[in-house]
Amino acid sequence: MCDDLTAREEEQALARKGIGRRDFAALSAATVIAACTAGDGEAKAKRALTERSVTFATPDGTADGFFVHPAKGRHPAVLLWPDIAGLREAYQVMARRLAGEGYAVLVLNHYYRNAPAPIMQSMAEWRTPEGQAKLKPMIAAINPEATMRDAKAAIAWLDAQKAVDTRRGVGTQGYCMGGPYTVRTAFAVSERVRAAASFHGGGLVTDKPDSPHRLFGQTKASYLIAIARNDDARAPAEKDTLREAAKAAGRPAEIEVYNADHGWCTLDAPIYDKAEAERAWARLLALYKGAL
Repeated sequence: MCDDLTAREEEQALARKGIGRRDFAALSAATVIAACTAGDGEAKAKRALTERSVTFATPDGTADGFFVHPAKGRHPAVLLWPDIAGLREAYQVMARRLAGEGYAVLVLNHYYRNAPAPIMQSMAEWRTPEGQAKLKPMIAAINPEATMRDAKAAIAWLDAQKAVDTRRGVGTQGYCMGGPYTVRTAFAVSERVRAAASFHGGGLVTDKPDSPHRLFGQTKASYLIAIARNDDARAPAEKDTLREAAKAAGRPAEIEVYNADHGWCTLDAPIYDKAEAERAWARLLALYKGAL
């Protein structure tokens, strides 16, 4: 999770790169993302894309998001849940890359109850006292029931888009606090969601009756759960609990601890690890290819 322990590990990662947190925060999001995506141009250029900011109704108000898809044809839909810092440029870039592989991708602003995106420009803002003071009330406004209402509304909206092939299953992926949202999405819209991927997700195993791992049996999805090594070090039994739950539910699940720390897949995170992020990306594409 994005707590004080991961903050210290981010400081150490930046120190190994020869940069302090203040210097990192001073860099523009575009600069950081450009450095992280260097060499990815071929992947981005696979096909022409169409993108736009969107809004749609939910039971809780008007949600906003970023929608990107190949310019031609109909494609499987993907609902993408950002990390704790919300929908911003980093996740737009990540969504474009996935759309380039042939998916219609909606990145949801899960803080829409409080404000339209972007709430923050980069992950670095979350680590400031001002950023945490701003986000914590927004985080408190989200609960499992709200997430599932959002998932139903978002997938209904996706299914109404001309770019979406409703004959194909829906995928969902989430990062950090968005990780468990993917399981709740698969549960809430079980008739549509066929693949769910969590990257350095927190809260997948809890002692509550509605813990995500207890929902596997009421879904029809295949799973990819990519765990950060530092998250695993703090809760080493969770991966086994997830594997046992998936097996008992009869759900296909690839559950693996990656050789990288919490946040490693997010382009503008101080802890971003390109090699392990690319490995996770390859497994995501394999999941979607097989399940959607």
